[in-house]
Amino acid sequence: MEIFVILNILALGILAGTITGLAIGYAARRQKPDWSSMTVQDKKVNIALVLFFTAVYIIVLSWYAMLPPAPPFP
Repeated sequence: MEIFVILNILALGILAGTITGLAIGYAARRQKPDWSSMTVQDKKVNIALVLFFTAVYIIVLSWYAMLPPAPPFP
């Protein structure tokens, strides 16, 4: 894999994982408008969600990038 592909996978994985983790944290009512107004438990849950979904997106994008190309359409 080229370095540009690797950097794109990392960038998209971090972006999508952050968005998904924060959205789920917000839907679970663990997200507050201000970081300092959150409890330590809520901060841990939000960080865990973001890291988990970032890892999932990076793994899925890496797997997809390593698939062989599709055969040409006749």
